[in-house]
Amino acid sequence: MTDNIAFVRHDTLPPAPPPPSETGAIKWVRENLFSNVLNSVLTLLALYFIYRIAVGFLPWMLNGIWDAPSLQACREILNGESAGCFAVLTERWNQLLFGFKYPTDQYWRPSLAFILLFASVAPVLFSKLPRKMLILTAAYPFIGFWLIWGGTIVAPVLIALGFVFGYVVFTRFEKNSFAAGLISAIIAALVFWYIAGFVSEALSGVLALEPVPSRDMGGFMLNIILGTVCVSLSLPIGILLALGRQSRMPIIKGICVVFIEFIRGVPLITLLFVANVVLAYFLPPGTTFDLILRVIIMITMFSSAYIAEVIRGGLAALPKGQYEAADSLGLDYAQSMRLIILPQALKISIPGIVNVAVGLFKDTTLVSVISMFDLVGMIRGPILASTEWNGVYWELFGAASFLFFIVCYGISQYSQWLERQLATDHR
Repeated sequence: MTDNIAFVRHDTLPPAPPPPSETGAIKWVRENLFSNVLNSVLTLLALYFIYRIAVGFLPWMLNGIWDAPSLQACREILNGESAGCFAVLTERWNQLLFGFKYPTDQYWRPSLAFILLFASVAPVLFSKLPRKMLILTAAYPFIGFWLIWGGTIVAPVLIALGFVFGYVVFTRFEKNSFAAGLISAIIAALVFWYIAGFVSEALSGVLALEPVPSRDMGGFMLNIILGTVCVSLSLPIGILLALGRQSRMPIIKGICVVFIEFIRGVPLITLLFVANVVLAYFLPPGTTFDLILRVIIMITMFSSAYIAEVIRGGLAALPKGQYEAADSLGLDYAQSMRLIILPQALKISIPGIVNVAVGLFKDTTLVSVISMFDLVGMIRGPILASTEWNGVYWELFGAASFLFFIVCYGISQYSQWLERQLATDHR
C-alpha cells in the first residue's frame, strides 16, 4: 500500500491569454458599437446609411472624367452614365487657388509665402522649437506682403524698422510709466515712417517684384490671407477689449462695452457692405483706401469682439485668489496680467478661441457678396459664368468644401493637442 502524497509545483503557471471578446478589435466593437440594444440598432442604421451613400457616391467619384475641355465634352465621354466631371478642376485649378487676374508667371510668389507661413508660425505653435526661429515669425508679415503684393523690398523693410525703433523707445520710457512708453513708441514710429517714406521713393527699384494690385487677388489665396491676418490681429485686440471691459476706469470700460455689444449685434455681411460702400463717404475726396485693407479692418473688428467675450469668460473663471496672489507679490497691473492672470485665462479660453477662429476662416467666403473673387466668388462668378463649365456644381463646391475642411480640421486637431499639453482641465 502506497501513501498518497500531494504534488506541489515549483513554478507558477504562465498567464492565460484573455478571451477573444475582451481584447483587440472585437472588444472595441462590442463596447462602442454594440454595448446595448439601442446602440446596436443605431449602429446598424448608421451602417445602412453609409452603405447607401457609398453605393451612390463611389461610382460617381471613381468613374469621373478628369480630362475634358468642357462640360459638354464630359457628357459625350460619359455617354449617359452618372459620373463626376472633375475636368473643371484640372482646367481651372489655378483660378480656384490664385484667382483669374493674378499673373500666371508669378504663382511662385504666393506659393513661397504659403510655405514660409508654416515655418513662421511653427515656433509660436510649438514651444519646443528653438526660440531663434521667432525672428522669422516677426519678419514674415513684411516678407509675405512683399512676395504677394510685389514692389520694392525697401518699403516693408522700413516699416519693420519703424516697429523696432518704436519698441526701443517703449523700453526706454516703460520704466517710468506704461502709458508714457506706449505713447512715445507710437509717436517715434510715426515720425520714423514719415521720414522713411522719402527714402522708399528714392529706392523704389531695389529688389522690386512685379506689383500686383489688391483687385487681382482671388481664389483660395484670398481666403488664406484674410483668415491668417484677421485671426492674428483679432487675438491681441480681443485681449485688450476683454481687459478694458473689466477695467475700473468708467470711460475705458464704457468704450469697450459699447464696441463689443455693437459689433456683436451687427451681421458680418453688413460690416462688409460698410467696408465696400459706406466707408468711402467718410474719406476725403480722391482718397484711395485699399479694399482688402478695409475688409481686414471690418473682419478683425467683428472677430475681436467675439474673442473678447471668450477671454472675458476665461478671466471670470479664475478664482479671486489668483488676483490676490499677484497683489501679494507686489506686481503691478501689467505684470500680474502678463505673468499670472492671462496665461491661465488663455488656457481656459482655448476651445472658444479656436471656435471663433474656425468660424472666422469660413466667414471669409462672405467677401464674395462685395465682388471679391475668393474661392466661392470664383466658383459663382467667372467659372460658372463661362459657357464651358456652366452647370458644374457638385465638383466645384465639393473641392471648395474639401479645402476648407483641411484647414479647419487642422486647426481643431492642433487645439485639442494644445489642450492636452497645457492640461486645461486643471486635474
